[in-house]
Amino acid sequence: MSTPIQHDFRSDTVTRPSQAMRAAMASAEVGDDVFRDDPTVTQLEAVMAERFGKEAAVFLTSGTQSNLVALMAHCGRGDEYIVGQQAHAYRWEAGGAAVLGSIQPQPLNNQADGSLLLTEIEDSIKPDDSHYARTRLLALENTIGGKVLSLEYMEAATALARRHGLATHLDGARIFNAATALDTPVATLTRSFDTVSVCLSKGLGAPVGSVLVGGAPLIAKARRTRKMVGGGLRQVGILAAAGLYALEHNVARLADDHANAATLAKGLAAFEQLKVTTPDTNIVFVEVDSTIADDFKTHLAARGIGITSTYSATKQRWVTHLDVDRAAVENALAAVRAFFSGR
Repeated sequence: MSTPIQHDFRSDTVTRPSQAMRAAMASAEVGDDVFRDDPTVTQLEAVMAERFGKEAAVFLTSGTQSNLVALMAHCGRGDEYIVGQQAHAYRWEAGGAAVLGSIQPQPLNNQADGSLLLTEIEDSIKPDDSHYARTRLLALENTIGGKVLSLEYMEAATALARRHGLATHLDGARIFNAATALDTPVATLTRSFDTVSVCLSKGLGAPVGSVLVGGAPLIAKARRTRKMVGGGLRQVGILAAAGLYALEHNVARLADDHANAATLAKGLAAFEQLKVTTPDTNIVFVEVDSTIADDFKTHLAARGIGITSTYSATKQRWVTHLDVDRAAVENALAAVRAFFSGR
C-alpha cells in the first residue's frame, strides 16, 4: 500500500478549493450559459476581458480546450501555426489542433530561456505557394517550463508576426505568474496578442476552468467552436464563481509561491547529486544523478512527498502553490537531507 501524499509538489493543479471559495461557489447565481444567461459566467468573462484590455472573453473547461478553440478561430483546415517544441499547445495536448482542426504545427526549438529565435520564426514562415501549408499564426507560451518571457521579447516576436500578416496567440496558462515575476500588469504583458488563454486552475486555486480573451469576432468564433467540441455548459456559474474568487484573492499571493520555489531550489542545490535549475517562478526542475535516481524517488514517496518525474526518475519537477506553504518546503527538504545523510 502506497504512502499517502502529505506535501504535494506534483503540480499547481492539485490545489483544493478553500472554504471561502466553496462558499462563493455554493452561493453563485446561475442560469444556462448555452443560452448566455448565466450571470456569474457573464461577470467572469467581463472581468477577464477588462483586466486583459481585450474586447471579449469566453469561459472554457480547460486550458487544452481554450488553446484548441483559439487555434481553430485563427486557422482553417490546412493552415499552419508556428509553435515551440516544448509548448503545451504542441506537445501536451494530444495533437488536438491537427486531429480536430486539421491545422498543421510547425514546431521550432525552444531556447534555454523558453523563447523561439526570431530568425527561426521568420525563416519558418511559408511562401504563398500551393506546395505549402498556409502559415497563419504564431503561438507563444508564457510562462513556459516555469521560465518567463520578457515583455520586450514578446512584443518583438508579435511585431515580426504582424509584418508577415500572421495572427498571434498566447498560451498564458500561468500568465499571472509571469506578470508577478516581471511586476507588470497582465494587460501590458499581453497587449500585442490577438488572443490569450488564461488558466484559473493553475496557481490560482480554482478547481476547473480557463478563459480565452481577445477581439470580439475571434471570441465569437471560439464560442461557436467551443460548442462544436462539446464545451457548451449549463449552470456553470458555480465554477465561474470559483474563478472570480481566485482573481480577487489568489493573484497577489503568487509571490509567495515564487519565494517558496526559490527556497526549495536553494535547499536542493546543496547536494552535488542534484542539478537544480534556478526558478523564475513556481516550478523547480531537478536532474538527479542516475546512480541514485530510483532510490531517491522511492524515498520521497515513502515520506509523502509528491513530485513529478518526467520521462525518467532522473528528471524531476517540483511545483509550489497555495497548498504547499513554507513549512511544507522545509519538511520536504528535511526528507531530502535524510536521504543523503544515510549515504
